[in-house]
Amino acid sequence: MRRLAIPTLVFALIAGTTGIAGPASAAPAGPKGGAGGYFTPGSDKKVILTDGADRRPGGRKAAEQQATADESRPGRYIVELAEEPLTSYAGGSSGLARTRPEAGARLDVTSAPARAYRGHLDAQRDAVASAAKVTVTAAYTTAFNGFSAKLTTEQVTALRADKRVRAVTASKALGTPTPPPTAPIASTPATATPDELDKSAGADTAGRPDAPGKPGPGTGAGMVIGVLDTGIWPESASFAKKMPAPASWHGTCQTGVAFVAEHCNGKIVGARYFADSWLAYGGTVPDGEILSPRDVAGHGTHTASTAAGLPLPNVTIDGRRFGPVSGVAPDAQIAVYKVLWGGMGYDADIIAGIDAAVADGVQVINFSIGSQLGDWEANTPIGIAFLNATLAGVFVAASAGNTGIVSGAISNAAPWVTTVGAAVTKLDEATVKLGDGTKLVGGSLDVLPGGDSRPMVFGEQAGSPDLGAVYCEPGSLDAAKIKGKVVACALSDMFGSAAEIKAKGGAAMVVFDPVGNYRINSIYNFPVVYLPTEKQAGSLFNYLMRHPTDAKVSLRSGGDGSSVPGLPSVADFSSTGPDKVTLGVFKPDLVAPGSNIIAAVSPAGNFGRNYDAYSGTSMASPYVAGAAAILRATHPTWSPGAVASALRTTATDTVGTSNPLEQGSGFINLAKATDPGLVIQPTAADLTKFSETAQPDGKELNLPAISLREYDGTRPVTITRTLTNVGKAKETYRSSVSGLPGMKVTVSPASVTLTPGTSATVTITVRRGSAPWDRYVTGSITWQGKAHSARIPVAARPWGITPRPYADDGEEFGRMTNGAFGSLQPGFTGPFAGRSTGYTPMRRTSYSMPAGVYGGVFDPKATGVKKVDFTVPANTAGIVLETTTDDPNTNLDLYLYKGDTLIYSSDRYWTSTEQAYKFLPEPGRYTAYVFAQYPGGPVVDFQLGHAIISRNATYAGATLEAPASVERGLTYGFTLKPKKPLGDGDFWAYTEWSTNGTKIPGNLVYTQQSSWQ
Repeated sequence: MRRLAIPTLVFALIAGTTGIAGPASAAPAGPKGGAGGYFTPGSDKKVILTDGADRRPGGRKAAEQQATADESRPGRYIVELAEEPLTSYAGGSSGLARTRPEAGARLDVTSAPARAYRGHLDAQRDAVASAAKVTVTAAYTTAFNGFSAKLTTEQVTALRADKRVRAVTASKALGTPTPPPTAPIASTPATATPDELDKSAGADTAGRPDAPGKPGPGTGAGMVIGVLDTGIWPESASFAKKMPAPASWHGTCQTGVAFVAEHCNGKIVGARYFADSWLAYGGTVPDGEILSPRDVAGHGTHTASTAAGLPLPNVTIDGRRFGPVSGVAPDAQIAVYKVLWGGMGYDADIIAGIDAAVADGVQVINFSIGSQLGDWEANTPIGIAFLNATLAGVFVAASAGNTGIVSGAISNAAPWVTTVGAAVTKLDEATVKLGDGTKLVGGSLDVLPGGDSRPMVFGEQAGSPDLGAVYCEPGSLDAAKIKGKVVACALSDMFGSAAEIKAKGGAAMVVFDPVGNYRINSIYNFPVVYLPTEKQAGSLFNYLMRHPTDAKVSLRSGGDGSSVPGLPSVADFSSTGPDKVTLGVFKPDLVAPGSNIIAAVSPAGNFGRNYDAYSGTSMASPYVAGAAAILRATHPTWSPGAVASALRTTATDTVGTSNPLEQGSGFINLAKATDPGLVIQPTAADLTKFSETAQPDGKELNLPAISLREYDGTRPVTITRTLTNVGKAKETYRSSVSGLPGMKVTVSPASVTLTPGTSATVTITVRRGSAPWDRYVTGSITWQGKAHSARIPVAARPWGITPRPYADDGEEFGRMTNGAFGSLQPGFTGPFAGRSTGYTPMRRTSYSMPAGVYGGVFDPKATGVKKVDFTVPANTAGIVLETTTDDPNTNLDLYLYKGDTLIYSSDRYWTSTEQAYKFLPEPGRYTAYVFAQYPGGPVVDFQLGHAIISRNATYAGATLEAPASVERGLTYGFTLKPKKPLGDGDFWAYTEWSTNGTKIPGNLVYTQQSSWQ
C-alpha cells in the first residue's frame, strides 16, 4: 500500500535493517506520465504478517545461544554483560555496596558506591573484551551493562559462550527511506560555520516569552526531561531563558560545530551527542549533518519544545499568526541527547544516549522513535536500557508508531514504557465545492481564497505527462494553462507541487491520493487543500474527467466536521493494538494531541521557519513526557509506574471509539491525573522477571489494563490487581464492569476501603459466555469512590481455531482453507469434533460495461464501474466474491460495501482475479463494485462470482476428517472431500467445530472441480 508517512522518526524494518522516516514523506500514487494511464493499479491491500514473538524457552541467554547463522555474521553488535548496571545492582558482590536507588530516591552516579561499582564493571568489561580480542566502540554501565563493538563470527561465538555475557545482539542500522518534504533534512554542509547556520534562520517570530508565572509543580519546575532525538536549535524563543541547574544534575554541555557552552542556558540544562557507531562505520556523519547537539532536521527541536517549551504569546509562520504556544511543562528543563544523524542512527548510539541521560539525572525521557511496522521481539537492548532507567526512577514516554492502517504495528511496547498514540484535537478543515455542487471536506492550514467559483484544471491536462504533470512535479506544468486557476494534483511532494503552481501563477492547489491516505496537514504558504480519502479522490478525479475544459471549484476554510468522528478522536495514522509480540501487554497505553501540532523547529531543515506544524505519535509522546514531569514535580515520591497509572486510569474516551485497541486507556486528562485516588503499578521484581523470559506474558503484571489476546475460552481466566490509595483520605471504591458483551466478569471483593498509603488486592475472573470466538471483546472495569474513580481497559479474545496477533480488521488469518489440505490451530486442549454444510457452488454471472478512464480512480458513480447489489440473510457463515475476465489487457478491481462502509477491497495490479470476502457477515444489503481501472477496450466483459454460505444449510455431501482431540497451540490438518463429483467450477463449504459441547466457528473451505479430473 502507498501511505503518506508522518512527521516522526520511525525504524523501518526492511531487509534486516531499521530505517527512520522523516516528516511527511509522500509516496507517489503511481508511475509518472500518461502513457500507461493516469495511475498504476493499486497494490494488494491485503496485509499478511507473522507473529514476531520469541517462542524459545530459557530466557534471553538461551535465545541468544540459538541465534541464526545470519545473526552471527561479522558486523556491529551490542554485547550485554551478565552483571547488573548501576541502576539495578542491589548488592551481593563482595565489597561492593548497593547502587540501585531505594523507592522514591534517585540514582547518584557520583556516590562512592556508584564509583566503586562502575570501576568493577569497567574491569569486568575489559576482561571480557580482552578474552575475545575485541576492541570496544562504546561502553555502557548505568542503564545497560555492556558494550558495542565490531565482531567477527568467531568473536560472536566466543562471547555467546562466555558465562559473563548475557546476550549478543546484532546492532540495527537505521536510515531514512525517503526525503521528508514537510521538514527536509538540511542541505547545510557538515562543516558549516555558525554564520552559515544563522543564514538558515527565517523571519518567523514568536514574540518574547510570556512574563513568567510563579514556577511550581504544576509547570514542571525542578524536573529535567531528556530528549533522545535529532538534537536542538538552541536559539529558539521556546528555550530563551536562563535557569540554574537542579542540584541533582550531573550532566554536561558538549560543544561541537555551531554549538557552544553558552547554548546550555539552563532551560537547555545539558546537551550531548552520540555518533560513535556512525563514526566507526563511515568515519563521518552524513552529508548535511554537523557533529554537535545542534538540530538541522527539526524533529528534536519540535519534540523538546512540545514537552517543555516556554509559553509564547503568538507564533508567526510565513507572516501569519497562529496564536500562543507552550510546552506542557514550561518550567521543566531540557537535556538534549542527539542520537540521530540526518534522520539516521544506530541502536548502539541510542543506548549510549539512554545510559548518559540516566547518569546525568533526568526524571523523564522522551523517545519519539519507533518501528515502522511495530516491534518484532521483546526485551531488545533498547528495551532493557529503558527497563533499568525505569528501575532508577526515570519515566519513559515513547511514540506508538504511525502505521494505523495495519493493526498490531505497535512500537515501544515494553510494559515499563508508556506508549503513546496520537489524537486529533483540532479540525483544521477546508471545503472543496465542485462545479456540480459536490462538497468534499478535507484539511488545510493555509489561507484559502474563498468567494466565488474559479476555473480548475487537472495537472495532467496542464503540462507534460513525462515530467510528472499528474503530480504537478517541479518543471512539469505550463504556466499559460494554470495561470489564475486552481490546480488538482495527485499526491507526491506537496511542497514541490505547491511551489511549482505558485511560481507558474496558479491560484491554489487541491491534492488527492488515488488510494487514500492519512489525514495530516502542513503549512505551505500557498492555498492548499488536501483530500485524504480514496472516496474523495474518486469524486474529484472523475469530475475532472467529465469536465476537462470547464471544471469549476470554490475553496473555503472550515467544514462540517465530517473529516473526523469528533474531538478528540484517535488519529487515523496512529498505530493500534494489540501488542503482537507479547501476550498480556496492552498497547497503546493512551493517546494525546498529535495532529497539526505547532512547535519550534530547526530553520535549517524547515524552509527557514522557526516554528512549524508536525503530525505523528512523535508529537503525542512529548505531550505525555511533559505531563509526567508535572506529576513527578507534584508527587516527588511517585515511581514511574505510579505516574503511568495516574495518566492511564484517569484518561477519558475519545469520540468515535471507546475501543482500547485504538485509544488505549483513552485521551490524557492531566488535571485528573494529578489526583487519581488509586494507582495500579507493577513491582520491580515482576518487571525484571518479565525481561528475563523468552516468551513473556504480561497478564499477571500489575498493570492498569487487562489484555487477554489469545486466551483459552473454554476455561475461566483469573488474574489479580493490587490497588493503592495515593489520596489524602480514606475512601471506599466499588467496582463495576462496562462493555465486554458476552463475557462474564466478576471482581472480588466488589468493593475495597483504603486508607492513604494502603493497598488491597482484588481477584478478577473472566469467563466467556456468548462472546464470539476469535474476536476481540472490549470494555473496562471502574473503581468508583466518593471523590475519585479509576478505570482500566479490558480486551479479551477467546482463541478458537486461529491465533491472531492483530485486531479484527483486515484479513481473517487461517479462516479460508482448501478442503484437500485444511489447517487449523486451536487455542484449547480437549476432545474435538466437527460438522460441515457440504459444498455449494460459486455462481458466476457475466456482465458488460462501457469502459471508463484508462488508469483512472475508483468512484462508484463513474463510468467503468459495475454495481451489483445482493442480500445476505441471517446465520450466514461467509460471503465470497470473485472477478474474472478473459481479456488479458483488462485489469479489474473489486470493492465490497455494506451501505457506505467499505468491507473489503482487492485491487492487485498483476491480476484481474480479485477476491473479496467476509466471515460471519452481518445480515443485510451489500453492494459489490467492479472497477475496470485498466480497460482493454471500449467495452469491458467480465464475470462476477459469488457464494453465500449458510451456517446451517445442507449442501452437496462431503466427508469431514479431523483429529478426535487437540492440544492448544499445535497445528492440525483436516480434509473435507465431496462424496460425489460436483461438476465444474468452484465450491464453498462451512465447517463448525466443537469441544465438550461448546461450538466454535470454523473455516470457509473451498474446492475446485473440473470435468478432466
